Amino acid sequence: MRHVAKTIAAMGAVALIAAGCSSKADNNASGSSSAGSSTSAATGAKIKACMVLDTGGVDDKSFNQSSWDGLQAAAKTNPNITPSYVASNTSNDYTPNLTAQTNAGCDTIIAVGGLMADNVKKIATANPSQHYAEIDNPSTAGNVYGLEFNTAQGGFLGGYLAAAMSKSGTVGTWGGLNIPPVTIYMDGFWEGVQYYNQQNKKSVKVLGWNEKDQKGGTFSGSFTDQNKGKSITQAMIQQGADIIFPVAGGSGLGAGAAAEASGGKVNLIWVDTDGYESAAQYGKYFITSVTKGLSQSVQDYMKQVGTGTYPTGNYVGTLQNGGTGLAPFHDFDSKVPQSVKDSLSKVTTDIESGAIKITSPSQPK
Repeated sequence: MRHVAKTIAAMGAVALIAAGCSSKADNNASGSSSAGSSTSAATGAKIKACMVLDTGGVDDKSFNQSSWDGLQAAAKTNPNITPSYVASNTSNDYTPNLTAQTNAGCDTIIAVGGLMADNVKKIATANPSQHYAEIDNPSTAGNVYGLEFNTAQGGFLGGYLAAAMSKSGTVGTWGGLNIPPVTIYMDGFWEGVQYYNQQNKKSVKVLGWNEKDQKGGTFSGSFTDQNKGKSITQAMIQQGADIIFPVAGGSGLGAGAAAEASGGKVNLIWVDTDGYESAAQYGKYFITSVTKGLSQSVQDYMKQVGTGTYPTGNYVGTLQNGGTGLAPFHDFDSKVPQSVKDSLSKVTTDIESGAIKITSPSQPK
């Protein structure tokens, strides 16, 4: 069984660690809720696993990098797996890249990013014997395995923490693009701040996003433009924000540069990966990171494929199965009060039990 070890370290750092397979899985090693499976690969056979990355590059310190890390890790575990990837410079590359991989004899093709949903659906429908998986989108065809993550849950914890740690009473969040895989994080963050205010009779303000206005908000328009990310973050600092949550892949590295330039006026919460490790140059500014279990979910998918079964249907990562959560506090561990750590543990339990209802419209259905 997959389980989540919610560990409060010696100094009380909150971490959600995935191990094994989900209690929600139904004979599915990937920890998913599956609508069925296709067994067409022979156990022990050579597996050509191909990945189509979204824009931002393989070293974006975020979703592309984490997904590719997962495929590489799967190949280390199973030497029968030969991994490869192709990068997308713009959205115009999605269809050509998916087509090229389909024609290259790949046993499975993993598309990174919900922006490719229509492209994947069209190509998968035209190639029913080819196996696909897509990150950040539900299954769109019988031969497409959907990997989704309810990161509103992790974002909620991040928002609660930001509100609790803010000295100015103003925090901020901004995104790369106004799309559900981005705004789901921002929704959760916003809700977490509202919940903190409600529980503690405070009035911490959120810049950059309001869940009630899904068409508004602050976005860089890119997952690569670090200069834009820096300028957005600096604008929020000027408006009084002292903790900022960028949800923008490589563009978010600009927030790290802004934090560095602020001379200690602002700290950050990173996204997708543990930024203290993946973006170590700015690690000292990260209170924590809201994580998405991209690497592990890809490894679990490939583990299933390695046994001769291509899972179908959908996987949904949650707090309960380790698909999202908070990374350790690292350098901030001694700075986060024990009372806040205890509150985060209670909030986590209440989200898992349903006592706290998250309302983000971008949550997986």
